[in-house]
Amino acid sequence: MEKNLKAYFAWITICIIWGTTYLAIKVGVTDLPPFLFAGFRWVIAGPIFLGILLLKGYKLPDKKDYKHIAIVGIALIGWGNILVVIGEQYLPSGIAAILITTLPFWIVGGEALLPQGPKINKLISSGLVLGVCGVIIIFGDDLNNILGSNIILGIIALLLAVMGWAFGTIYSKYKTINASPLVSASLQMIIAGSLQVIIGFSLGELPRFIFNQNSFLAFAYLTLFASILGYGSYIYAIKHLPLSLVSTYTYINPIIALFLGWLILNEELNINTIFGSVIIIIAVALVRRGNRSKTKSIAKKFI
Repeated sequence: MEKNLKAYFAWITICIIWGTTYLAIKVGVTDLPPFLFAGFRWVIAGPIFLGILLLKGYKLPDKKDYKHIAIVGIALIGWGNILVVIGEQYLPSGIAAILITTLPFWIVGGEALLPQGPKINKLISSGLVLGVCGVIIIFGDDLNNILGSNIILGIIALLLAVMGWAFGTIYSKYKTINASPLVSASLQMIIAGSLQVIIGFSLGELPRFIFNQNSFLAFAYLTLFASILGYGSYIYAIKHLPLSLVSTYTYINPIIALFLGWLILNEELNINTIFGSVIIIIAVALVRRGNRSKTKSIAKKFI
């Protein structure tokens, strides 16, 4: 009973924390340069996370696994995460969260392109079409303004980020890594974060990396809560709760992000945004349902 209560608390934690990361990223990147803001977060969180795991008896992976860990880390964090940070320079945090919710579309599409990949069924096709409709509803009325502004840069960055996450997810599904998912995640943070820091230094971001109160709080929150507590809670939850329940965080996160963006950052929340977001969330649910058997097979490898 106590274990179940802890698991439900872990699930609530990821619903809340991962829903607030978009707000924290928006606050941080308003004042800090993107590569160092993202990179320092991971190079601090990664060693702390890894140190805790080693003290608890977890083992480092075999040498042959480091290449695969690096590829996944660069795809998910080094590519995907930094493009979210860059994209949020131009987009409201809530809209960024909604665009990222389309990740299952890209995973399904990417797998369908593989020679032996699963084919797209009618339920998935319906979800994909509905998802496109949702995006059009959100941005359609302002299309001319969007194309003539930096907003289009944010949209492109977010879509490229999701493509990177899709690649990393598909790669990790087909490449078995003989290591704890927690250890792999901490190493991915270190590898990808180090790459982001190197790029940030090479771009001359260091003189602009100066904290104020808001950016420091955002940075600390992302480092300690979103990176360490969030991922640790996720792994604990999927070990002790049905994956179908845990995965509902993907529907709750954008709702929290939209609400907090409106409440704290005064981001616009009009009827088109609300209706389009609901359509996209329904579309994601359809795609996930059509892809349920594949989702279960992935989960078994990580549990």
